[in-house]
Formats: sequence, C-alpha cells, structure tokens
Amino acid sequence: MEAVLLIIALIFVAFLAFGGYMTVKAVGAAKRGVDRKVEQARRAVEDTTLRAKSYVQPGTAAELAQLRLHLRTSMRATQDALHARVSEDASLKESLGLFERLSAHGHEVDAELKRLESEPDKGQVARVLPELRTRTEQITRSADALRHAARDRAGRFASDDLDALSSQIDLEAGALRHWTTEPGSGAGSAAAPEPQPAWQAPRTDRRQGRDQEQNRAAITPPGVRPVYPWEKKPRPESTT
Repeated sequence: MEAVLLIIALIFVAFLAFGGYMTVKAVGAAKRGVDRKVEQARRAVEDTTLRAKSYVQPGTAAELAQLRLHLRTSMRATQDALHARVSEDASLKESLGLFERLSAHGHEVDAELKRLESEPDKGQVARVLPELRTRTEQITRSADALRHAARDRAGRFASDDLDALSSQIDLEAGALRHWTTEPGSGAGSAAAPEPQPAWQAPRTDRRQGRDQEQNRAAITPPGVRPVYPWEKKPRPESTT
C-alpha cells in the first residue's frame, strides 16, 4: 500500500513539474512575441520620423535622416531575404555570417548618425558627415550585393528545377502516347484475325453453346413452361 501511495505521489510531482515547465515556456514565448511586436512598432515609428525629417527639415538634418533611413531599409531587407532562404539553401549560412559582421558596422554608423542629429556644433557635423556618408554607402552597397545574389541564386535554382521537371513531363507524355503495335505487322506479314470486343464471345463458342442446348432439349423431356409475372396469361381456347 505504501508503494502504491509513493508511486502516485511521484506521478503527481512529475505532473506538477511538467506543468510548471510548460507554463514557463508559454510565458517566455508570449514575452518574446510581445517584445518582437514592440520592436517592430518602435522601428516603424523611427522610420516614419526619419522619413518626415528628410522631407521637412532642410540641409544637414535632412541628409542625416536620409542616410539613416537608407541604411536601415537596406540592412533590414537583406536580413529578411537571407533568413527566409537559409533554411532551403545551406550555402547561405556563410553569407549570413558575413551579414552579421556587416550589421555591426551598420549599427555603429547608425548610432553616429543619430548622435549627429542632436549635435549643436554644425561645424563638427560638416567635418564628420562626409566620412559617415562614405561608410553608409559602402555598407548599403555590400548589403544590396548580398541580397541580390541570394535572390538570383534562388531564382536560378527554381529555373533549373523547372527545366528538369519539364523534361521529365515531356518524356512521360511521349510514353503515354506510345500506343502503336509491335514492329513486324506490315503488309507482307500474315493477316491478323479481326479483333473482337472484350464483351463479345467468339463465334465458335456461341455455336457450341447452341449445339449443347439442342442436345439437352433432345434428351430432357419437355416440362411446364414457367410463367413470369409480367407476361399476360394465355387466353383459353373457345369450345364453340
């Protein structure tokens, strides 16, 4: 009895531990989902603000906003393209590693551009801005090259697969159309018997069947003819 109670207690404790583990995982997943939504909303607000600054503010402030917006848009598009295809193409893992290294430089440049937005010394901004512009263009050019190469590679694989599939379908279609007879059935060969439908019995079989029925009729004495319910009854002969 004590052993049974001990087993029940252990099962209960195991269920409690499993329930706590699943609860922690669910809470963590929900928290990550909320954090991801908050991060996406924050990025959308920042992009909208930068776009507004690039149109409204004149001079250096507009250029800083344009550089930041161009950098963020290019890096985000490349990141999404690589992550979307790395599960299908393992060779993109190396490209993803290069992009992570490029992202570090992108974050650094973006932070410096953001700092210059609040820099009161316009002379300092004018001295630093050309170098940041060059670094931004270099980073975005590299990111665009990775993204375009990944898309071209995916498109090439899809085209090769489609060509191979079309060839296989052409071969299969040709095999399905091959309904001609075997060779050797020309005019010089003996005339083949006329084909008969599958449902039509040979004439010899029908003739043999009629002969057997006549033999049975000659041996078996005539009996009473069965009357079916759909037949009319025979009219009695008149006695007059």
